[in-house]
Amino acid sequence: MKIENRKLRVLSVFGTRPEAVKMAPVVQRLAQTSNIDACVCVTAQHRQMLDQVLNLFDIQPDYDLDLMRDDQSLAELSAAIFTHLDPVFSDFAPDWVLVQGDTTTVTITSLLAYYRRIKVGHVEAGLRTHDKWQPFPEEINRRVAGVVADLHFAPTGQARENLLREGIPDQAIAVTGNPVIDALQFVAQQPAPQEIEGLLEKLGIASPSARNDKYLILVTAHRRENFGQPLENICQALKELATRGDIEIVYPVHLNPHVQEPVNRILGDVPHITLLPPLDYLPLVHLQKRARIILTDSGGIQEEAPAFGVPVLVLREVTERPEGVTAGTLKLVGTETGHIVREANHLLDDPSAHAGMARAANPFGDGHAAERIVAALQGFKGR
Repeated sequence: MKIENRKLRVLSVFGTRPEAVKMAPVVQRLAQTSNIDACVCVTAQHRQMLDQVLNLFDIQPDYDLDLMRDDQSLAELSAAIFTHLDPVFSDFAPDWVLVQGDTTTVTITSLLAYYRRIKVGHVEAGLRTHDKWQPFPEEINRRVAGVVADLHFAPTGQARENLLREGIPDQAIAVTGNPVIDALQFVAQQPAPQEIEGLLEKLGIASPSARNDKYLILVTAHRRENFGQPLENICQALKELATRGDIEIVYPVHLNPHVQEPVNRILGDVPHITLLPPLDYLPLVHLQKRARIILTDSGGIQEEAPAFGVPVLVLREVTERPEGVTAGTLKLVGTETGHIVREANHLLDDPSAHAGMARAANPFGDGHAAERIVAALQGFKGR
């Protein structure tokens, strides 16, 4: 009697909005693959911001740990993930666990899978700054995942080289591109929310097909390593830029009190600066499309904005995405007030400088990363 091969059991685990965005195309591809039995577990490390991405991509988690608590420490979150995720592993008994990026969810999930001798696939593997404090705690989170992982889905050739230098065998690495571009292409095709169209009309930002009398500068700044004086410096730079008559600055402000307090204190009543609550992914993507330049310390936006031809000034001293700097889509400007102002003014005042960054090729993917990730998973020949 012929015995049918058992389906490959794959559990995707994620907990934040950036993870959900990048895993969504992979989750969808897994669900469409006939010889894979796929499940999704969310830790809900970020509850509200996670949920709107799940709704956008129509993902229904099979397991929801709902671990977000106000002002919890990294130690408390780590302990909660260990405690609540272990029964999921017992229940589903996966052959593979997929994690993405560099969050606390990634680190603890990878370790727990290792303890249970479950294979780990790491999406967006090989990103490095080689400085364990920048970004904090992400640099160590992704290094831990890199040590544990059995299969590394590197978004770029440079990420692959980082892994090879750390002793990862070449056959355990697949260069796939970043699935954030897969997700971005899907979301960018959706109509812009009325809230965004109304905001831009109110600010005097013309439609993309019309001549703009004002330019939009989009800002996101919320990283832990920028808490304190660096974020104060960033806010002072925005305040100075806002004295120009030809720009409007829009800044969706993270809910963390270490971000809320200085941003609202310094920028709350400044003309030509609009502070918003955190935005869902769909409106954020459409703001990126309409921006003249973006100032950010975010990782994901460094990958997304170049797909729209929008120059990015990175409010950090180092980036784990140096491919963008090499390609010319990103420029590191740090957190010193005067330097931020000079670099932003240069892009606003010099059309050739702006065009040089806007026309540079995005090195982070072509929209087919998810299918490459699933194919590599199916073709894995390791233990």
